[in-house]
Amino acid sequence: MKANTMTFWCRRGTPLGTVRIASRGGALVGIWFDGQKYDAKADATWHEAPDDPVLREAGTQLDEFFAGRRARFDLAIAPDGTAFQQRVWRAIANVPAGETTSYGEIAKRLGCPKAVRAVGAAIGRNPLIVVVPCHRILGSDGALTGYAGGLDRKRALLKLEGRAEIPPKRASRASPRGGRAPLGRPGGRA
Repeated sequence: MKANTMTFWCRRGTPLGTVRIASRGGALVGIWFDGQKYDAKADATWHEAPDDPVLREAGTQLDEFFAGRRARFDLAIAPDGTAFQQRVWRAIANVPAGETTSYGEIAKRLGCPKAVRAVGAAIGRNPLIVVVPCHRILGSDGALTGYAGGLDRKRALLKLEGRAEIPPKRASRASPRGGRAPLGRPGGRA
């Protein structure tokens, strides 16, 4: 975050729960579902301002999206993130509504085919949930996996966008003793 720059924020209800919306410098910097993983921490530079024009417009477009009248957002955005995260977020912003792709495919598009985990980490830290549509990114096997807002929300967002088939949640790999298998070879043998 830029020093001495005021961040305006407000809360807004959606069919999938309350979101906190934040703007800074005339651009949207974040939308987080209450309780989602990697939520931004407010500090002394944050001021509640539901009448901020950026926040009002973001709220209007969210309402249109959830009502099925908008597939793509038209907002100035300026999320905080590393150069790599910014590249990943730009790539997922180009996945059309109703379509999906995989973490591996995003890594390939970025010219980093072996960086699937890094791409997944960047997607998980996406501060513009719904607007930068990380819910459209699936596991390599097509299963639902890894959504900071929760897999039930990811499923609901895909359904809202007209996905005829909603992929199943990825089953956890269990070890022969009933726990999760450690990373390594299948069957839990590292």
